[in-house]
Amino acid sequence: MAVAHKSAISVGLLYIPVGLYKTTRDTSISFNQLCKDSKERIKYKKYCPSCNKEVGSEDIIKGYEYEKGHYVTFTQDELEKIKTKKDKTIHVEHFAKMSEIDSLYFQKDYYLIPEPGADKAYELLRQALLSKKEVAVAKTVIGTNEELLVVYPTKECLIAKILYYQEEIQEIPKSQIKVDVAKTELDMAKTLIESMTQKFDISAYHDEYQQRLREAITTKINGNEIVAADTSAPNNIINLMEALQKSVDIATHKGTA
Repeated sequence: MAVAHKSAISVGLLYIPVGLYKTTRDTSISFNQLCKDSKERIKYKKYCPSCNKEVGSEDIIKGYEYEKGHYVTFTQDELEKIKTKKDKTIHVEHFAKMSEIDSLYFQKDYYLIPEPGADKAYELLRQALLSKKEVAVAKTVIGTNEELLVVYPTKECLIAKILYYQEEIQEIPKSQIKVDVAKTELDMAKTLIESMTQKFDISAYHDEYQQRLREAITTKINGNEIVAADTSAPNNIINLMEALQKSVDIATHKGTA
């Protein structure tokens, strides 16, 4: 697995060199865009209208438009110059309880893996955080963005959870309708939840649509037509209690089957 970013966890005078590795990979099927008539793959070219030519990556620099049509440009070296020593580390600001970090702020995760020679300091931090049930709230600069993150301990390693800033989170769309829930309805809803409660096991789940998509691709390759997977209409149950009761009956039947 290739390292996505190299840095170091900085806690006071403690300095732990680490590599950031992606925790996930994309396993979904990807489609190419083709011309409807020729079936040739569509190509996108980077083109400069002033030079009247196609340009490569080596000919492209970063520019910020401060006025319409006017840009100030930056080289990669200039962008690196404005990074402080603190920016180049995962600088721990403070520690906090795990429960205080709302999962709504979680954006993406990276495995934090210690560089050779940093294993003991890394393990010391992991065990201390895990025993205290706390996370380290930190900042670092990746690319041109200052990322807010938490160093989160697990039984195997430390994970960097990149957070959204508060201003990036949109407010909940507010409903003006006030709804009264009857006790019988609430009790039935609780019964439904109880009847469908079981221990979570991630290995029990897989992308079923992707499987059907792969089968459809094979079907098309073999020159056959796609058959609709499910054309049945949904049950139109309007009464809430009736819907809850039927749901409980179905869940109970599945549990005893």
